Amino acid sequence: MSDREEVLKGNVTTGVVRIGDTVRRPVGPWTETVDLLLDHLHAVGFTACPRPMGRDKQGRQVLEYVPGEMGAASGTYPATELRSIGQLLAHLHEALASFVPPAGANWNQVIPPDREEMICHNDVAPWNLVRSDRGWVLIDWDGAAPGSRLWDLAYAAQSMAGLRADRTVPQSAARLRAFVDGYGLDDASRPALADLLGRRARAMYDLLREGARQQRQPWARIWTEDGAYWLATADYLDAHRYAWRAGLE
Repeated sequence: MSDREEVLKGNVTTGVVRIGDTVRRPVGPWTETVDLLLDHLHAVGFTACPRPMGRDKQGRQVLEYVPGEMGAASGTYPATELRSIGQLLAHLHEALASFVPPAGANWNQVIPPDREEMICHNDVAPWNLVRSDRGWVLIDWDGAAPGSRLWDLAYAAQSMAGLRADRTVPQSAARLRAFVDGYGLDDASRPALADLLGRRARAMYDLLREGARQQRQPWARIWTEDGAYWLATADYLDAHRYAWRAGLE
């Protein structure tokens, strides 16, 4: 196996490299807990995530490298794939529900959730999705932390389905429906999800705005690149919440 380091580009985490069939990531206070979480997922049969493989000589987190095609641009998946990705998220939530964090577990909770009912990935988006030989695989688990399944689902639906201001409301509603139907969300929870979409997007906007105010990276940089996008998206999702409700009925 080659020991040559290949830098893997990311929008948030720096210092991530590939060496052969492994990925090496900088560790944080949350890394031990993330490793336990990934071990749990594989133990209960959820294989759509990399396996943790300990630490290297530099103290970096070592993970299985999953070869495959990185996720498509946001909002370009066809309805059939949106349904399959929604189903993947449902299977993930089912597997996560049985994870019991150790006492004193540390998490890298970037955005406060609406409530804490289980551990969530918190960044189920095209840039963290790999189409591999074993199916879809979710990578980049550093942001895993307590949250709610609707909070996680709202972000994933917006990102995967491409719910944004430059798409017509009927198009967005149809794509949202495909993703949520794939997830299998119960009828009683669908209005709450529709109302949560804008709030979740605005939480991302608030993170970037505050990061820019305090000059905290990478949020200050992402604010200059995407701040306007997240504000427009949040406004769009809030303005048409009744269309999302109707589309999900």
